[in-house]
Amino acid sequence: MNPALSVIFFTVVSGTGYGLLFLLGLGLVIDPQIAGRNEALTVLAAGMVFVAAGLLASTLHLGQPQRAWRAFSQWRSSWLSREGVASVCSFVPAFVLGVCLWRGDDANALRWPGVLLAALSIVTVCCTARIYTSLKTIPAWHNRYVLPGYLLFGLLGGAVWLWAWHGLFDDGCPDVAVGSLGLPWLVCALSIAAALLKCAYWRHIDSAPPIATPESATGLGRFGTVRSVEAPHTEENYLTHEMGFVLARKHAARLRTLALILIGPLAVAFATFALFTHSQTLISICAFATALAVTAGLFVERWLFFAQAKHVVMLYYGAPR
Repeated sequence: MNPALSVIFFTVVSGTGYGLLFLLGLGLVIDPQIAGRNEALTVLAAGMVFVAAGLLASTLHLGQPQRAWRAFSQWRSSWLSREGVASVCSFVPAFVLGVCLWRGDDANALRWPGVLLAALSIVTVCCTARIYTSLKTIPAWHNRYVLPGYLLFGLLGGAVWLWAWHGLFDDGCPDVAVGSLGLPWLVCALSIAAALLKCAYWRHIDSAPPIATPESATGLGRFGTVRSVEAPHTEENYLTHEMGFVLARKHAARLRTLALILIGPLAVAFATFALFTHSQTLISICAFATALAVTAGLFVERWLFFAQAKHVVMLYYGAPR
């Protein structure tokens, strides 16, 4: 499909924001003293800015952005509507948590909004993924790898930026290389898991048998091979522009390699280096370098996610499978 920058920005940035909010909420539930007041407020604000920026960008892909509010009314049947409802609901515990942190409330006051924020963050990202996995007409999206991929990439994006923010508030203790949250270890684990999952996803879409062919789509397979004699149009139309985007195989291979390097080996290398140094300056540099590398890799990965998706309607426009 034709990759739209607004949707790519939305899925990457909002996913990262919800990853940040999930990790913050979960951390406060486990130990309300796990982060200082200023650090928790900064992470909370950063997560909400990411989420808000992503949601605003998503409206740019709508034909009538001023009517975006109508999407909320279809929550009974539409995953897009459910995503909107869940995203708006997530702002409530985030606001409550921010107020509690600002007032310096006790540990018990932080746990309940933390639970709700973590839960709604996961629910929202799941709804985003289900928008795509529910489309049976696009085999590259309708498979078992997409939903865990959205969750894992959201957690990875949130973890690297949480590590980056954490470096600004560290107290310079001798064991600062590991950090109070063990964030470099978490980044390593998530980076490796994300890279392996993405390799499995690409192997699946490359080797999966076609769900339809020109023969099955037209019902003429019993007569032999079906081929297009004449194009059904004289110029590009909406379907060929949106559903028939073609990415050269060699370009796809290069972009896949780039995405894997950024979210896998490079991120692991930075995090591993941080584990073996006691220089706070070097650790902070590694943290921000990892965040930038992973974010760039997520943009490349998400561009490929859309660019390599083919709609079965293209069978009527000459596509072989």
